[in-house]
Amino acid sequence: MHPAAEHSPLGKSSEYIATYTPSLLFPIPRTAKWAELGLTAETLPYKGVDFWNCFELSWLLPSGKPVVAIGEFSIPADSPNIIESKSFKLYLNSLNQTPFADTQSLEATLVSDLSAAAGKPVGVRIRSLNEVQAEGVVALPGVCIDDLDISVSNYEHPRPELLRCDNSRIVEESVHSHLLKSNCPVTSQPDWGSVAVEYRGAALDHASLLAYLVSFRQHSDFHEQCVERIFLDLQRLLKPEKLTVYARYVRRGGLDINPYRSTEAVQLPNLRLVRQ
Repeated sequence: MHPAAEHSPLGKSSEYIATYTPSLLFPIPRTAKWAELGLTAETLPYKGVDFWNCFELSWLLPSGKPVVAIGEFSIPADSPNIIESKSFKLYLNSLNQTPFADTQSLEATLVSDLSAAAGKPVGVRIRSLNEVQAEGVVALPGVCIDDLDISVSNYEHPRPELLRCDNSRIVEESVHSHLLKSNCPVTSQPDWGSVAVEYRGAALDHASLLAYLVSFRQHSDFHEQCVERIFLDLQRLLKPEKLTVYARYVRRGGLDINPYRSTEAVQLPNLRLVRQ
C-alpha cells in the first residue's frame, strides 16, 4: 500500500457531505511509486495525462433546480500528486446541494480545487448527456490479442520476463487487450481495464504480451502505476522509436480513470469503450 493512502478515506466509512467541501480532496504524492519504478520527477521517460470521467456530477442552479452532467478531468502525468479516488468522489458529491451561478462558475471552481490538489493545472470539461450520448462508444485501435492460446500459472505480480520480441524486424503497429485486471492496493477490490499498445520498434510477440498483461491479475497497484509499469517494461524490451500505452478502466463509484503514457507529445481523445 502507498503509505499516504493509509490516511485517505479509501476503504473507510465516510459521511455523505452534500454541500461544497474542497477539503475532502486527498492528494497522494507520485514520488513513492515513481521511486519503485526507478523514476524521479526529472527523469520521467513519458508524457501523458490521466483522464477521469465522472458520470454522477450534479449541482443546483440559483433557482434550486438540480442539474446533471458528465465531468471530464485531465490530470497531467507529471503532476506531483494523484488524487485519491474516493476523496475525489466525496468532493464531487459535496457539489450536489451547492448552487452555482452557471456552468462556467462550476468549471472554474473545479479547476481551482483540483489543480491545487494535483499540484499542476487540471483540465475540466462539463458535458451534457446529449453530447456524450451522441459520441457513442469506440473500439480500441489495431489487433485484439485476447483470442491467442496461452498458458498462465502466475497472477500475483507483473512478469516482464515473459515478454518477447524479434529484434530482426522493426514494425509499427497497434495491439490491445481487454484482459487487464489488477486490485486496488487499499481495498483489494478488482480494477477492470482494457489496454492499448501503439509502437514502432522491434516486433513484439503478441502471445508474450498477453501472458504478461494477465500476470497483473492479482497485482495490487493504482491504475496510473500499472500503466507506467507496462510502458517501462515495453520500452526496455523494444527500445522503440515511439511508444504509447494507455488503459481505459471500468468505473467504480461513478468515476473511471484512464491513464495515457507516451513518448510522443500527443493527447489522445477521451472516448468511451463498450464497458464504460
